[in-house]
Amino acid sequence: MNHPRLVCAVVAGLMLFLNAARSQSSFLAANTTSSVSGQFIISTAADNHPYFSRPDAGTNAELVRLEPSLLAVSAERFKAALRKQLGLAADAPWSGKIYLVLRPAHSSDEPVNIAVQPFIRNWNYRLELPDLISRNRCARALSAVLLLEFANRNTPVNGSAAFPPDWLVDGLAREILESAETKVILSAPAKTLNSIPQTRLNEKMHGLDPLAAARTVLQNFPALTFEQLGWPTDAQLNGDDGGVYRASAQLFVHDLLALKNGPANMRTFLAELPAHANWQTAFYDAYREDFRRPLDVEKWWSLRVVGFAMRAPGPRWTPSISRDKLDAALAVPVNVRYSSNALPSYSEISLQAVLQNFSPDQQAETLQTRLRDLELIQLRLTPALAPIAAGYSKVLADYLGQHKKAVRHRPADVASTVKQLDALDARRREAVSKLTLNALPPDLNLNAP
Repeated sequence: MNHPRLVCAVVAGLMLFLNAARSQSSFLAANTTSSVSGQFIISTAADNHPYFSRPDAGTNAELVRLEPSLLAVSAERFKAALRKQLGLAADAPWSGKIYLVLRPAHSSDEPVNIAVQPFIRNWNYRLELPDLISRNRCARALSAVLLLEFANRNTPVNGSAAFPPDWLVDGLAREILESAETKVILSAPAKTLNSIPQTRLNEKMHGLDPLAAARTVLQNFPALTFEQLGWPTDAQLNGDDGGVYRASAQLFVHDLLALKNGPANMRTFLAELPAHANWQTAFYDAYREDFRRPLDVEKWWSLRVVGFAMRAPGPRWTPSISRDKLDAALAVPVNVRYSSNALPSYSEISLQAVLQNFSPDQQAETLQTRLRDLELIQLRLTPALAPIAAGYSKVLADYLGQHKKAVRHRPADVASTVKQLDALDARRREAVSKLTLNALPPDLNLNAP
């Protein structure tokens, strides 16, 4: 089991190399790829172990398969998104190089390691990643190494590197993943699934609430206190708490950035970390205009949590947008190759096709994703479509509940579920035919939280 601290899984903590004579050449490897800015150097580690493949690699939207050229793009996209969150210019200078090393995944629970090394006048960083990893863990790793680089730009190389707190690493990682209008972390195409090559598209995410997932969690579970955020357990860092820690960290960071001079104060906090024995004193120094003592933070945070949990999810979508969002939530994207030497073509299949053609484990992964998407959009759908979306959610939840009780569904279970989905499809077509698909009102802001 991974026990992540600062990055997703550092086996024995962050490795700190203090010998400058061991220069950046120790981070270099053959067959390297450089990102467009030159800050990221990507290489692959040699490995003779058998190739590891998860059966859900093609259907699990949370899994990404990393490869050097796409990782170079992903790292630059993530850096640009992080700079935007912190209020930095897109062309702001950077200091240390970051060496990204991909190694073949041997299990579904691979560690992610960061090494920090002084080099002449600045610090360099080495981030080792398995080539098959969850999107959240990959984002967390990139967040950690980029925040390390930012925090230690002015740290003397004969001193000790400063480390940002876990809540900031996780909070910014989640905020970037949920706020971006395009996929920040790109995945290479996976292997075929039922003879159909699978990949996850670089899809647009316009109009969605970046705090929707956090709201769903925190409407059902209490958010962590500021003290608890500062000392997360391994289970919380691994996401084994139902996502409460990650949701709390994202909301906390989101609200800190929303304060007056929020991004500037966050930059000050990071820059002052090396001058303090712990992050708490650096935090109160940077946010002294907002919080004079720990009790002030807890009071502010408690009010923010209560208001957030009670807040409506946002304005309802227009009928046309509601129709499109529901269609997207029900469609399963696949790539189809019509001959062995032909390029794959994008296509979509129905939930019924998933039930009739996918294995039980593949069904579970795909349907869980569809169920999550349906739950996220229900409260913002136009009233004519919201009950139908709820109907789809109930059918999928019932089927997945049966899946937990048996390794393989009986044909009767599949047939019954397909029949229910057919009936819901008919209801949806009838409802859409009666909708007035008016244009988007000029005063409706779909990006409002």
